[in-house]
Amino acid sequence: MTAKQLISRLSVFFIGVPLVLLIIFLPYYNHIVLQICLCVVSGFAASELYDIFSVRTKLYSRVFTVICTMFIPLVAAVYEVAPAFTHSPFAVGEEVITYAMIVSFLAVLCAEVLSAGSFEESNARMAATLFTAVYAGYLLTFVSRMAGLRHQGADGQDIAIPAIMVFILMVFFCDSFAWLFGILLGKNNRGVIKASPNKSIAGFTGGFLGSIAAGFAGAYVFPGLFPGSPLKLIVLSLCIAFAAIVGDLAESVFKRSAGIKDSGHIVPGRGGILDSIDSILMAAPVYYLLFALLYGRLA
Repeated sequence: MTAKQLISRLSVFFIGVPLVLLIIFLPYYNHIVLQICLCVVSGFAASELYDIFSVRTKLYSRVFTVICTMFIPLVAAVYEVAPAFTHSPFAVGEEVITYAMIVSFLAVLCAEVLSAGSFEESNARMAATLFTAVYAGYLLTFVSRMAGLRHQGADGQDIAIPAIMVFILMVFFCDSFAWLFGILLGKNNRGVIKASPNKSIAGFTGGFLGSIAAGFAGAYVFPGLFPGSPLKLIVLSLCIAFAAIVGDLAESVFKRSAGIKDSGHIVPGRGGILDSIDSILMAAPVYYLLFALLYGRLA
């Protein structure tokens, strides 16, 4: 690793991580700042996926793809934020996000039915656009829903902030420990995954250990967040690490298929938005659902 790359990574650690934590710690209007950021990130991620998929497939317009994707986290954001302004909960349930996804699906199908001049690439075009909507849109809504974990702790305290913060730290520690272990111990055990030859067994091991370390650190700082047996926290941490690693490797497959190195250039030392959130996208639903299964908490 060059000095420039090291400086870029350190800048992400000392600037990017505090910025993300600051956004999480702004609870005003049911985390409206976080919800807006998620919608914006979804749009950038959709645009980057558009660039990746358009290398081999003729797609719809970029604007259409981004709108179909952003619509899903936007509905999730409105669902979470609106009660803070109306001072009453919505009558609809969480299924509203599913309805939003159905609307995006219908928009894509209508676009193909009404605008396609030839149908040789119809299946690939629809599949790429729908995948973008799910991957860069729907998966992010699980972070939105974490902000709905209000009054779920002992004595009804708000656990949304600690729940999101520990999740972000689990993913970040997984990525950072994997990188560190790979640099220090992975020289002779790389190449086990063809999609990312530089990844090593030592790196994967470090990722799992990093996620566990973050989980127990979170349990120490927020004693009521993960009640019960420590084994449940270990299971949660291991599953988060596995999902984060798979998310990272899957994005490598996308880029290799398109013949590109980075999804973009917006994040110093990381590449694009997708390069920075690929692990979060896959880990968020795992964390949210296991949090409900293991600890009985669901927004």
